[in-house]
Amino acid sequence: MDVGAIILWVFSALFVITGIVGLVSPILPGPFLLLAGLIMAAWAENFAFAGPVILTILGIMAISAQGLDFLAGAMGSKRFGASRSAAIGAAIGAVVGVFFGFIGIFAGPFIGALIGELTVSKNIQAAGLAGIGAWLGMIIGAAAKVAIGFSMIALFLFARLI
Repeated sequence: MDVGAIILWVFSALFVITGIVGLVSPILPGPFLLLAGLIMAAWAENFAFAGPVILTILGIMAISAQGLDFLAGAMGSKRFGASRSAAIGAAIGAVVGVFFGFIGIFAGPFIGALIGELTVSKNIQAAGLAGIGAWLGMIIGAAAKVAIGFSMIALFLFARLI
């Protein structure tokens, strides 16, 4: 194995590990880091096992995972009967929450949906349900992102076996 392949393997491992961490942490773009690591691994093997078709499927999976995670809080609040303002507030709260650390990550969508709903109606119960919906949506989105991320790894490994 030449030095270039070894360097690619090292960076591939670092990106895959960071991507796995990013699957559960909203701060890191886990699916895209995972995709980058898998592309580097394919490159280290001169794309002998994972070619354009597999890499395209992995790219689509990464985009889907990241998109689902981002929209989950907004969809969760909508599911609980919240207004469009609450859904937008949940999405904004998710983005802003990232800048406030671990607590902000979990509280951001809830607070955003709560404020968004309160701008439309002054019903605190409806606003609270919107917040709970946003929080549940975020949890479901994170679970979907983890499932898709590990499916990406499984597809890559399966491509190497066949």
